[in-house]
Amino acid sequence: MDLTWWQWAALASGSFLIGATKAGIVGIGILAIAIFALILPPRESTGVVLPLLICADAVAVALYRRHAVWPHLIRLVPWAALGIVVGALAMSRIDDRAVQLFLGAVLLALTLYQLGQRLRPLASENETSEAVTEHSASAGLAAVVGLAAGVATMLSNAAGPLMVLYLLAMRLPKWELIGTGAWYFLLLNVWKVPFSAGLGLMNASTLLLDLTLAPFAIAGVLLGRRLIALISQNAFELIALIFTGLAAVRLLWMG
Repeated sequence: MDLTWWQWAALASGSFLIGATKAGIVGIGILAIAIFALILPPRESTGVVLPLLICADAVAVALYRRHAVWPHLIRLVPWAALGIVVGALAMSRIDDRAVQLFLGAVLLALTLYQLGQRLRPLASENETSEAVTEHSASAGLAAVVGLAAGVATMLSNAAGPLMVLYLLAMRLPKWELIGTGAWYFLLLNVWKVPFSAGLGLMNASTLLLDLTLAPFAIAGVLLGRRLIALISQNAFELIALIFTGLAAVRLLWMG
């Protein structure tokens, strides 16, 4: 691809942010996706980003594999896989703006709800937490979130914030959330490959670009792991909610 030096710098920065997101620095993945969509044609950018996501996912799984909570994965992955099929079939039919508006509205509503739970009086905290967890763990919610995340990741690689909110609602500790998310997105992104290739989003040119950018994604995972170790559980959850809220506002604004 014929790119200027500043475009290469922007794509390298976006690749680094992809890696940092996979290490657990949540919320900045949307910024990385936006960088790629700004430099490259939107549809083509999704094909370039996917191998970088898989590369970063694989490194994250190697680092956090022992922290995964498999019952959540078993509950979510089949529905997300179905969502990817739906997203692939609808990719040429659904207006991107409509998808952005819907996803942004859902994320913003869930973010405000989670913030509301954190601000409730301490006296009712345990009762509220148990009620939220019991409700969130229902098969129906898992199906809705899994399906929506699958469609969102196929259409725009934007399922990360939605999954973060779901796993926060499960009251997963920081490392379990990161480990579960690492396995979840590795499985789903690998599942996306034949659909993306079939839609013409991946080819020899995009894969060559990915080979050049992959070291930046790997560096993002490794450095992000060091940074995330310095963040407390409460700070981690608050940062996750803030960045997810900002991602929701951005989606609504762009939509």
